[in-house]
Amino acid sequence: MNETDTGYSIRHDVFDRREMLGAAVALDEAPISRTKAGARHVLSVPVVRELARDRRLLEIAAPFVGPTPVPFRATLFDKSPASNWLVVWHQDTALPMRARVDDASWGPWSVKAGVLYAHAPASALATVIALRVHLDDSTAANGPLRVLPGTHSKGVLSDADIERLARNVTAVDCVAPSGGVIAMRPLTIHASSKASDGNLRRVLHIEYAEAVHLGPGIDLAVG
Repeated sequence: MNETDTGYSIRHDVFDRREMLGAAVALDEAPISRTKAGARHVLSVPVVRELARDRRLLEIAAPFVGPTPVPFRATLFDKSPASNWLVVWHQDTALPMRARVDDASWGPWSVKAGVLYAHAPASALATVIALRVHLDDSTAANGPLRVLPGTHSKGVLSDADIERLARNVTAVDCVAPSGGVIAMRPLTIHASSKASDGNLRRVLHIEYAEAVHLGPGIDLAVG
């Protein structure tokens, strides 16, 4: 499989289960603001910050974004019997920004959890890779990430184009055991169904960029 062409890759056993259990316990005890789906902006949590800078993750990110990957955002996705949710087919096009820029290729703008966001152009999103660290086993029955391979190469798409591709491209379930890591380009069309087996599916979604400075006055917010 050519990772650059498909827009995603799956690696098993990057971390051992004890490491993932320790991370899960630390997150349970961390004073973070949770939503139904998990928690935004958890890079400040020590265990997350340590994982994000772990050599094993940096080595996975480097082929996508360059030799010195910079972690800039981390999100906890927490799917459980008490909070079971689905996500429709979409691309990740919003990036956290330090300040607004007067550039028509950036926007619309919004604020999420107190952080400024802008929908970014494809050129900026191409410098980003997301690494999804599985704290629990991800199986076909507990609402795993699903991707449409190769769709990241088509740029930022309209909802109609995403729906058309979802009908015509064969989806792949991205399953991995606890300690596995899935790398995904932001523009890869992806979704997630509800879990059907009642098991936990917690994932740390850590994003890396080539640099936080993307251009004159254009800087990613880190958190």
